[in-house]
Amino acid sequence: NTPVPDTALPVPKRNARQSTTFSRSSSGEKIHGGLPELHSDEHIAQSRAEFQMDQLSAADAEVIKENRAGDVPDGNFLSWAITLFGTAVGAGILFLPIDAGSFGFWPLLIATFLVLPLVFFSHRTYARIVSASPEKGLDVLQVVTALTGRKRGLATAILYWLAIYPTVLIYGISITNTVDSMIVNQLNGPHVNRVVLATICVGLMTGAFALGKKATLWLANILVYPLIIALAAVSIYLIPKWDLAGFMEYESGTPLWKSMLLLLPVMVFSFSHMAALSQFALDVQKKKKGDVAATEREVSKIELITAIMLVFFTMFFVWSCSLTLGAEGMDEARAQNIPILSYFANVTNTPFMAVISPVIAICAIASSYFGHMLGTEEGTSYLIRVAAPSVADRINPQALRWCIYVFVFVTTVLVAVLNPSILTLISAVGGIFVAFLVYIVPNLLFNKATAFKHYARRPDTIFVLIMGLIIMGVTIWQMF
Repeated sequence: NTPVPDTALPVPKRNARQSTTFSRSSSGEKIHGGLPELHSDEHIAQSRAEFQMDQLSAADAEVIKENRAGDVPDGNFLSWAITLFGTAVGAGILFLPIDAGSFGFWPLLIATFLVLPLVFFSHRTYARIVSASPEKGLDVLQVVTALTGRKRGLATAILYWLAIYPTVLIYGISITNTVDSMIVNQLNGPHVNRVVLATICVGLMTGAFALGKKATLWLANILVYPLIIALAAVSIYLIPKWDLAGFMEYESGTPLWKSMLLLLPVMVFSFSHMAALSQFALDVQKKKKGDVAATEREVSKIELITAIMLVFFTMFFVWSCSLTLGAEGMDEARAQNIPILSYFANVTNTPFMAVISPVIAICAIASSYFGHMLGTEEGTSYLIRVAAPSVADRINPQALRWCIYVFVFVTTVLVAVLNPSILTLISAVGGIFVAFLVYIVPNLLFNKATAFKHYARRPDTIFVLIMGLIIMGVTIWQMF
């Protein structure tokens, strides 16, 4: 693996006499724990000295140069908030009522109050790996590698890929099933050959993503604005059909504590937008011209707006679906392996639901597909640079991207044709890989690197770690 040349990326060298910790800030004030003041010149200098840039390859150097180039960001405050919202509000959200509603009233009520701090704190903590990094232009995998070495960087990259790439496969299955259901049930047409249908659906989404990041952000925004309006409209439309008494009387047979534990993995997946966070934080870095404090503040603000939007629109939708269908309806939707809205469209036989349900499902899946393709491209290209550095050095970055798009297209079509159970995939991906990356990895890094040590003992960081350990434990327990 060819190291990054010092001429390509100048790195501050550690002074032999330089203390590994500072006891005072630049103003002379003593700082808690012997650390320099957060984002002070001393803190930035000491933090940068810990980055081992020679752990990255020459191909990484080219990617970092590309990330550092230019001053014009690809998105703005609102467009990134909408894109992150769209990344999460996909197949997981449309399947969430099936899992959440099937346990009954009280588990869903508790989950509603728990989800906002869970989503906001976990994703803000994860985004800080890039947003609070003193080295501009490094994505999340490059930061981990530069601070912990190639072996740990590779291990993290494999987990990253296993968390995001299967999610792309899930959206490929979902879009194929949703379009097939719409053709048969709403348009009264015949079943289209699954190979042909999957090729068209996945091909259109992958082709749209290949147009570039600016175009992808624009398309995601075009899809998400009407999606937000439609989700709210459906939630309100269903209010007259609510059966609160019946839902409260339902007894799932699963104890409350166990219901809450079983809900956690699917909630992690349903609200996850970690796939887009690394590229999002890099874009904010560009906007703030590498100012670490300003980047971290902007990323936190956008993440808070995203989390509030997700929780409000999604949980309102989940409650509306649950109170309308009841737990028995959720079990039937699960058996059909289709999003809840597709099930609604099939059983209500009302023109409004017949038209809007598949449209919402398709828009939600497509916007989430775009967001997760950002992470898939990032993770796959990193693995190629590590596994075959000489090949990565010879291939033009754009050509490498197109190879990744072809790989994703072919494999997603194959899995969509096979049509495995989506909820099984969601539980495994959300409960193990996403939980480890979003909830555990930041905590490990925060305790190691000076750049992040100020965050390591904060209550929100500890809360994220505890929840991550619980979620991973529950998922492993479910497997046996």
